Amino acid sequence: MKLISWNVNGLRACCDKGFRDAFTRLNADFFCLQETKMQAGQLDLAFDGYTSYWNYAEKKGYSGTAIFTRHQPLNVSYGMGIDEHDREGRVITLEMENFYLVTVYTPNSQDGLKRLDYRMTWEDAFRRYLLELDAKKPVLVCGDLNVAHKEIDLKNPKTNRMNAGFTDQEREKFQTLLDAGFIDTFRYFYPEQEGIYSWWSYRFRAREKNAGWRIDYFLASARLAGKLESAAIHTEIFGSDHCPVEVCVRI
Repeated sequence: MKLISWNVNGLRACCDKGFRDAFTRLNADFFCLQETKMQAGQLDLAFDGYTSYWNYAEKKGYSGTAIFTRHQPLNVSYGMGIDEHDREGRVITLEMENFYLVTVYTPNSQDGLKRLDYRMTWEDAFRRYLLELDAKKPVLVCGDLNVAHKEIDLKNPKTNRMNAGFTDQEREKFQTLLDAGFIDTFRYFYPEQEGIYSWWSYRFRAREKNAGWRIDYFLASARLAGKLESAAIHTEIFGSDHCPVEVCVRI
């Protein structure tokens, strides 16, 4: 079973840059999107054989998530059930027969770390939410988690330390989530791989120079380790400042 996750940074704009072709070419069982920046009815987008589920932010042109799936879920839920965190369309959960699939667009701490305190509150709530699911059946979590975990996960760690996405606090929260029973699937297969990123700034020709960050992930409940088949980051696919990430799993 193949799963894809992609922060499209505006789905309507991405559709003008080859999204439909990339979707077809990647041929996934589940295709999860973050930062769709849409409201209902703004885009007519459907693919044969897929059902889609959407979570829109209350604020127009902001945030938002979606999942396209070939497989009928037992249940679909939106958000974490916490009003403080559920106004920005950041979480969708599909309950499948043998697992939960969660796509998430984690809040950015923003310039000057204006939203770091909120981010810390979010991290604790989201971890509790995942552990509640994990107590029932295994979980696959994907999306833009807005953190580069270790120095190997970004091109310029020294000059970016304590910038949004590479603060000690954000990195510690990510480690706490892994320690609670989750696997970073890309690092599971490629523990020492350098120079593979999933996001590049639009400034300073960053993608051309591969001055990027790995902030898009597939995490899996630790007990799924033996069922993981492969992981990939599709740096060859353009259309956003992020590229798609992938995991294949027997489940």
